[in-house]
Amino acid sequence: MAEPWRDRARRAVEWNWRLRSVGDPRPHYVICGRDALAYYVARAMLESELPVGGARVTVVVPERYRSNGPDVAGLRGVRVVRSDRLDVATFETAGLAGATGLALLHQDDVGNLHAALCAQAVDQRVRQVLRMFNGTLAGGVRKLLKAPVEVLSDAEMAAPAFVAAALNEVDPSSFQHRDKTLRVARRADVRPQDVVCALAHLSEAQGVELLPAEQAGADLVLAEATGQPPGTEVAARRLVRARRRRRPVAVVVGAVRGFATRKIGIAVMVVLALIAVLGALISRAEDVSPLEALYLTLVTTLSGADPDTTKAADAQIMQVVLNLAGLALIPLITAVVVDGIVNARLALHTGRLQPARVGHVVVIGLGNVGTRVMAQLREYDVEVVAIDKDPEPRGAALARQLEVPLIVGDAALPETLVAASVADCQALVVASTDDVANLEAALAARDLRADLRVVLRLFDGDFAERVEETFALGVSRSVSYLAAPAFIGALTERAVISTIPVDRHALPVAEVPVAAGSELDGRPLDAVNRDGQVRLIARTPAGGARTIWWKDLDPRQVIFAGDRLTVVARRRGLDWLTRQCAPPAHPVQVPRPGGVVHGGLPTPAAASPSVPGQTGSGAGAAHPASPGGDAPSATNGSQADEHEPTRRHDGISEVG
Repeated sequence: MAEPWRDRARRAVEWNWRLRSVGDPRPHYVICGRDALAYYVARAMLESELPVGGARVTVVVPERYRSNGPDVAGLRGVRVVRSDRLDVATFETAGLAGATGLALLHQDDVGNLHAALCAQAVDQRVRQVLRMFNGTLAGGVRKLLKAPVEVLSDAEMAAPAFVAAALNEVDPSSFQHRDKTLRVARRADVRPQDVVCALAHLSEAQGVELLPAEQAGADLVLAEATGQPPGTEVAARRLVRARRRRRPVAVVVGAVRGFATRKIGIAVMVVLALIAVLGALISRAEDVSPLEALYLTLVTTLSGADPDTTKAADAQIMQVVLNLAGLALIPLITAVVVDGIVNARLALHTGRLQPARVGHVVVIGLGNVGTRVMAQLREYDVEVVAIDKDPEPRGAALARQLEVPLIVGDAALPETLVAASVADCQALVVASTDDVANLEAALAARDLRADLRVVLRLFDGDFAERVEETFALGVSRSVSYLAAPAFIGALTERAVISTIPVDRHALPVAEVPVAAGSELDGRPLDAVNRDGQVRLIARTPAGGARTIWWKDLDPRQVIFAGDRLTVVARRRGLDWLTRQCAPPAHPVQVPRPGGVVHGGLPTPAAASPSVPGQTGSGAGAAHPASPGGDAPSATNGSQADEHEPTRRHDGISEVG
């Protein structure tokens, strides 16, 4: 069968781009990954206007893989290299030598470390950004590699958002910069003099308005930490204090129900009922007291009695029936004991034998994110019950260390959720890596309790939005979307201090240096602020002088070369500010191919200035720059645009 003409055209264009000259001044980035984090990082680099004309991006993906969310290989404008191994040959094919940065974003700590060592053999000067979960290993990576390296954990960045959602509070994001500690809070929870800037205005009618012009009416603010604990810690303390005593009757009934199987229990109850009825009849026939009747019944049932032919016929019949009941009762008691011991050992091994709990948090999936969520909840002294299909998941050792019970089983089964007391829990955090299993568990939990707060993790953005509309499971959040600004900042050497998640959006906090001769050199501070995009919170004068914070900033003050501006911004606003603070560049005509590039996007020729210190080599198709700094992206499989209003429901779900 002949190859389709579209594939032949795309392959020809890619081949021509590989053979073109290496004089392209645009920065070249190599991104290795296949999940949503790699997608967002690659898309942001393609849409970057630093320098004008964008960046060249090469994505390394396995030969055959199934994307659980947006497909990074489907982005328009990227050069795709398919290889199952990240070795020296793969990096040479990707054109790593002379590249500006390398991002290793696979969910494999050891694999990323091996790839970093191979990349170092190709080019020791390329900047590397590694995704790692193990903090101890991350510290050793910085010592092993000679190249400039940054090690980040997306799970560590996303866990506070899950904890806040589970406790029905705002994200407890806090960070330290210079001589101050700043945190995110509701305006009503902080003093007016501690408010640094407004972050968001939340309304059901208009959705989420980020960095609003009206500072006084914002619901969410960035404030200075003055010793008062964050809202999540206060909510956790309130939850611990309000936890009711465990109900003793329910505990006893639950223990009895879990001690033996249902059939054996019914048989024992039938025999005991028969003995009780016969004991009552003996009491009436012999005309004895209830205690004497109980004695005669037990002795006759358990040990038998000497035959007495002088008794009445009805008494003899009852005596025979009692002896038969005694013969049946003893094996049943033995079966109950044996079955109970076996079931108890199995239940203890799998974690299903648990006491009834009230006001706790159930975490499903002890992977990277689930383990971080469990650890933070235990730091707040919140009782946690974990569920996982794997008897030894990634967070099993930490769960045993924190004395968190781990129930091994399918979270979609009602008996597993009942064992974790989901009906009486504070919230359910579903953080596994399987979309179908997560949705099944959330729906099964909602069947047990309709008003249960669910924090749901789904990878596919479109699927999550439809689930929200159909099942009302909450607001979508993306682990990768929240962590992407930090990875992008590390890759482009921007000083991203922290990332503030607000619903499905992320606001990076960054410190941007002002270069001599830049657009902002000599302009007033008022030129930095842009409503909805950038908000200036501090300025550090050139020469290492003391930082001037928001309280003492005068909009009429002049910006000088060497100043460092600390801002809270959206991603496009940060791109704009970085361009305004960049040194002037000389216009250089950048060669661009005409016609169709990878993905079928027509790309016209454009001029791009060269950036000092940024050179690139290798091949890669360019992504067209957005006509405006706030224009939405049109890439396939992306999340909702940043300006799109977000709906709230009773629960909170997350897309990761």
